[in-house]
Amino acid sequence: MSGEQSHIKNNGVSNGHSRKILKDKLSTLTKPQSSGASSQNLSISNKSYKQASTDTPDIVCLSHLRWNFVYQRPQHLLVRCAQGQRVFFVEEPILSKEPLGRLDVTQDNNGVVVVVPHLPQGLSQEAVNADLKVLIDGLFAEHNIRKYICWYYTPMAIAFTSHLQPEAVVYDCMDELSAFKGASPALKNYEAELFRCADLVFTGGQSLYESKVNQHPNVYAFPSSVDVAHFAQGRTLKEEPADQVNIPHPRLGFFGVIDERMDIELLAGIADTRPDWHLVIIGPVVKIDPATLPQRENIHYLGGKDYKKLPAYLAGWDLAMLPFARNESTRFISPTKTPEYLAAGKPVVSTSIRDVVRPYGDLKLVRIADTVGEFVAAIEKAMQEDNSASGWLRRVDAFLEQISWDRTWGSMMQLIDSAIAAQKEGNKINSNLAIAGKQAPSIINRDKEPVFDYLIVGAGFSGSVIAERLATQSGKKVLVVDKRSHIGGNAYDHYDDHGILVHKYGPHIFHTNSREVFEYLSQFTEWRAYEHRVLASVDGQLVPIPINLDTINKLYGMNLTSFQVEEFFKSVAEPKEYIRTSEDVVVSKVGRELYEKFFRNYTRKQWGLDPSELDKSVIARIPTRTNRDDRYFTDSYQAMPRYGFTRMFETMLAHPNIKVMLNTDYREIQKAIPCGEIVYTGPVDEFFDYRYGKLPYRSLDFKHETHNTSVFQQAPVINYPNDHLYTRVTEFKYLTGQEHHKTSIVYEFPKAEGDPYYPVPRPENQEIYKQYKELADETQGVHFVGRLATYKYYNMDQCVAQALSVYKQIAVKA
Repeated sequence: MSGEQSHIKNNGVSNGHSRKILKDKLSTLTKPQSSGASSQNLSISNKSYKQASTDTPDIVCLSHLRWNFVYQRPQHLLVRCAQGQRVFFVEEPILSKEPLGRLDVTQDNNGVVVVVPHLPQGLSQEAVNADLKVLIDGLFAEHNIRKYICWYYTPMAIAFTSHLQPEAVVYDCMDELSAFKGASPALKNYEAELFRCADLVFTGGQSLYESKVNQHPNVYAFPSSVDVAHFAQGRTLKEEPADQVNIPHPRLGFFGVIDERMDIELLAGIADTRPDWHLVIIGPVVKIDPATLPQRENIHYLGGKDYKKLPAYLAGWDLAMLPFARNESTRFISPTKTPEYLAAGKPVVSTSIRDVVRPYGDLKLVRIADTVGEFVAAIEKAMQEDNSASGWLRRVDAFLEQISWDRTWGSMMQLIDSAIAAQKEGNKINSNLAIAGKQAPSIINRDKEPVFDYLIVGAGFSGSVIAERLATQSGKKVLVVDKRSHIGGNAYDHYDDHGILVHKYGPHIFHTNSREVFEYLSQFTEWRAYEHRVLASVDGQLVPIPINLDTINKLYGMNLTSFQVEEFFKSVAEPKEYIRTSEDVVVSKVGRELYEKFFRNYTRKQWGLDPSELDKSVIARIPTRTNRDDRYFTDSYQAMPRYGFTRMFETMLAHPNIKVMLNTDYREIQKAIPCGEIVYTGPVDEFFDYRYGKLPYRSLDFKHETHNTSVFQQAPVINYPNDHLYTRVTEFKYLTGQEHHKTSIVYEFPKAEGDPYYPVPRPENQEIYKQYKELADETQGVHFVGRLATYKYYNMDQCVAQALSVYKQIAVKA
């Protein structure tokens, strides 16, 4: 953990400026009375630093943990978050003899703003919550926190934040806190309240996921990840820390919080059974009396250590332990230290903690034992057999290549973006649609009794999903119309003249981290497992993209390891104080040369603009990998509909309450066939007759070819960043798994005019869209859903997730 902080001095600002937020985002609990502390005697420490973004929401994290206590899940995630947006980490209050409440605000060297409330001793819990509410309001006012996400680690914070209006509410449930020693009796009630208002729930492990999955519709498991490069130093470091250097070998180590979860009887038993072994215990002692810890000559308690120094201690161990007790407090834990130990190349023995048994024990990466005798025997075997010679270390490294905090954060952000988009649509549906003094257009014909309850404009993912839900779940009569001659939107596939299944509008590869989306679509199709891979033609070679270890080694004729390539990226990267453009994103990660080889010209072709002219969001999450993972996507679910997308859409729309009209503009039939309400998935500017001008899109031309050979190219997709007018070539048989003696391919040529595919992410375009969105929000009886209607590029799974969310909002009224 980092102790380097720039202290923000008290400048005497009072909470008298605190902003009053009237409308609840969260359901309001019983409001306690304040202790009597007023805004005039609650001071806030503050100074000028990173300003609020008008586009990117701040993260306001409410935590039961101290930022500088132990470097763990919140730090790993929020430090990554702070690279692109403001992060405020609000700790639990410190009670002291000071008569006045205040906020101690500091900023660590990663940019995270740490907020520590200080309150007088002797206050009731109701008074504490009342004063915290005042302090939080003052913090928001002084730091201009207006567009934000509430990120909860402790449900107890609901008591003083229920009045806030965040863009989204995230509950990152990393532990079953109610099972911990000293947990508040009110915690479960507050957690139930948090479940009712959260948009997303993340869990710190699989067991916790299984415990929470039925308590909320959007629960996702994100087990412990690891910073492999950091802990892999434990394989090579030679210099021992001073307080460990004189401890004899063999050394069995543990680092982490030492509390009621530690099996102290097991520790004592190991030490007594093998007095020649030395147990090194690192970490702070909390919630238990240190006097209860076993004291032996061969047990060494070294206290808490900085996160940066842990690899140096690990390097000197012969084995790492997870000596957890099996009780209520450990029932749902997913120890972060498990992959950290393994990254250091250390054999590991653990008690039968469920999230260690699955997957580490099942994969024979960690040995599992519970009794003293079993644990000692497992340690003996592990120290003899778990090494590189036995193949154990190779299996460990292969497993670790699949997990990282970067990947976890990227997946979380994708879900958060989808949740915010769905929340905005929900707010529109539930708001008062009539705005005084403004006349919004209404195109619904109410002169006749509606023939259909809903007219759905567009038969792509968004329209088809809502049509299916309205028909099957709400019993509504639905008319789906589409200008094109087919259903499925841009995902439409068909058999060409040679009998090969092709995607008419370019490759569509399904991938998602959403179990809800995958299970929903599984009602309409069987799946064929498929992991997408892409090569890029650079300097006369075909190399993997996203850039990984093999890309660098092949491109430069080197033989770097995973750990060396990390240093390579650091050596060529050009750090940027502010990331504003797509060029900034790439250059700050991989440097100028790789930017020129892979990204600049491809982006110019794709967007008709230089990356320096494009918003950072275009390439904001382009991954670079230090391993050999050559998959284009890393989502939990990656598959293709076994019989194609069109067949899936046909099954989805095959219901007696759904009628489909193709080759039809909805305006042509709107008066002749009265419908109750509209779900509109077309271009929002077209709906309003381009009142504020045309929204810019990039379009594509497709050149399909069939070749008299079974295989045309070395990969499903080959990108051409620097050569040719086309950007990429796709060979469909890789995607579909079809066996055929011929093969079909498609070339993609970006262009400025034509069918709209990609919204152009520039500030001036967003300003135009905001005007259209205001009109959309005012238009009664019309629900705007999907990419074109919300002027945002969604992946297929995001379209489905948004449509499912909007249906739930509609169903409340339907």
